[in-house]
Amino acid sequence: MGIETSLSLSELNDRIAILRDNIRQLIEQAAGASGAEVEERISERLEQQNAELEKLVAAREAMTGGG
Repeated sequence: MGIETSLSLSELNDRIAILRDNIRQLIEQAAGASGAEVEERISERLEQQNAELEKLVAAREAMTGGG
């Protein structure tokens, strides 16, 4: 999986919270964005943040046995 497997549960939770906040901020930026280039950059960043969030949530679920 990568670096997320070496993190403690607390560190995973912290990173998940940071990513969720980043995603919230990107969504706010997208709402006020104009121009295809800006929108595309925000969209790409959102995809990256969501992919990282999914990996961390999966790592946390594996660690806690949650599903």
